[in-house]
Amino acid sequence: MPSFLRTLPLSLLFAGAVLAQTSQIEGVVKDASGQPLKDALIKIERKDIKGSYKVKTRKKGDYLHAGLPLGTYTIVCEVNGQDVDKVDNVRTKLGDPTVINFDLKARADQQQAMAKAAETGQLTQEQARDMTPEQKAAIEKAVKERSAAMAKNKALNDSFNQGMEAMKTKQYPTAIEQFGKASEMDPKQHVIWGQLAEAHAEVAKTKTGAEQEAELAKSVEAYNKALELMPNDGGYHNNLALVYAKMKKFPEMQGEIEKAIQLDPTQAGKYYFNMGAVLTNAGQADAACTNFKKATEADANYADAYYQYGICLTNKAQVKPDGTMVAPEGTSEAFQKYLALKPDGPNAESAKGMLQAMGGKVETQYSAPGAKKPAPGRKK
Repeated sequence: MPSFLRTLPLSLLFAGAVLAQTSQIEGVVKDASGQPLKDALIKIERKDIKGSYKVKTRKKGDYLHAGLPLGTYTIVCEVNGQDVDKVDNVRTKLGDPTVINFDLKARADQQQAMAKAAETGQLTQEQARDMTPEQKAAIEKAVKERSAAMAKNKALNDSFNQGMEAMKTKQYPTAIEQFGKASEMDPKQHVIWGQLAEAHAEVAKTKTGAEQEAELAKSVEAYNKALELMPNDGGYHNNLALVYAKMKKFPEMQGEIEKAIQLDPTQAGKYYFNMGAVLTNAGQADAACTNFKKATEADANYADAYYQYGICLTNKAQVKPDGTMVAPEGTSEAFQKYLALKPDGPNAESAKGMLQAMGGKVETQYSAPGAKKPAPGRKK
């Protein structure tokens, strides 16, 4: 018999053995509510040799992919374009299909339980048994980080609260110490810098000369750090302006007040009033008058601004040879407006006295704004 004829059956048997080296993967996919999930995409990625296969789940959530070469695979479940779960290092076998199920509800429950374990640092025996060394290391790391964060947060809160308590009792050096500690622990909290700035400004009131200048400079520095974190806070700009005023840096003060007004126009009356008060104390009478007037224009019901504007104008009054006082235009109206808004206010008697000194008429009856007028009596 020719030699090629004898080798033919062996070749045929070999070919049959190669065709038989295939495997199958099947399983069921359930959604987050535990129901079968149709059209989930199962991606089968071979790891030992390059190869990629895909199959979608059917109506009952089941899938089957046959004809897979024997090997090691990563099985990924994709839903709505997102990978939601995977099983790694799946080794297929001859004969019965390798079963890989995906239960998204069970996975979500497991993730929630693991998150709680990371939070509390307590693992069940089942969780510990099912975890890889890498997962256990990740949990331990998360527990340590959380413990450190909680300790830091407690220390931060303690320092801040002690600082606030010191501010209430006017123990400003203690407040500076505590807010300083808090700022070192978390420099991203604008409120800490704001309180630290205020504490330095209060201490500055008790100092003179170079010591006062140093405290005011520290206050400016702290307010600027607060503004780096909250640049649109009108209150911080206003407070910084007041510190600049104490330093007699009036152009800087003016700039900060203008920023405060732009950012918070509803408080423009207060900001103008504050600047007027500071300028008055600094002997800047004309500038003070301008700001008190702006305060009344920004807030037509700002009684104290009208009074201070009136006082400011009386400082420019002239006295005639006969002893009568001639005040600038608008003085009388300012005092009258104050009395209309605050007939029983702390400056009411002073306003009446100013009006009498100018020879103006003093109303004998004032009512609060918005009060109902008495009904007219009937004619007999």
